[in-house]
Amino acid sequence: MADDHIRYDILTQEALRGVMRKVLAEVARTGLPGNHHFFITFLTNAPGVRISTRLRERYPEQMTIVIQFQYWDLKVSDTGFEIGLSFSDVPEKLEIPFSAVRGFYDPSVNFEVEFDVRTEAPIAATAENVETGPVAIPTEKKPESKKAADAAKTAAAAAAADPSGKGADVVSLDAFRKK
Repeated sequence: MADDHIRYDILTQEALRGVMRKVLAEVARTGLPGNHHFFITFLTNAPGVRISTRLRERYPEQMTIVIQFQYWDLKVSDTGFEIGLSFSDVPEKLEIPFSAVRGFYDPSVNFEVEFDVRTEAPIAATAENVETGPVAIPTEKKPESKKAADAAKTAAAAAAADPSGKGADVVSLDAFRKK
């Protein structure tokens, strides 16, 4: 195979980060249109991430935030965004560089993008000592309702808390739906 001197993989990642940046900037100006809402997964230990000590202790490697009903002060720049969210009724301000984002998902239109953060921003942790925190982004089927999304979060949290260390199992959301 020929060497890729143009690095299409990096160009594609940058273009998709631009899509996320434009969408968030529009939401900051006009609010969320229709049923759109976002799950954004980011590495909490990536350079430039600013979150409270409480959140960093709870999510030492990565966390997923949901931008839907209760958020405030969304500000978007060329390099990242900041947002106010509430965690267990405690208001928090998060500053997240786009280079720290691992995933962006809008379940209302089934749009999902995953980013390879390791090549974008060096992380102090190694593959041997990384513990994955809860992730609310399912990979097999997308939640179609709040109930399904809650079930997916519960399943992801249970899988992440598995002390056996074998990792998370992919679970079909059909198991959580009423027949």
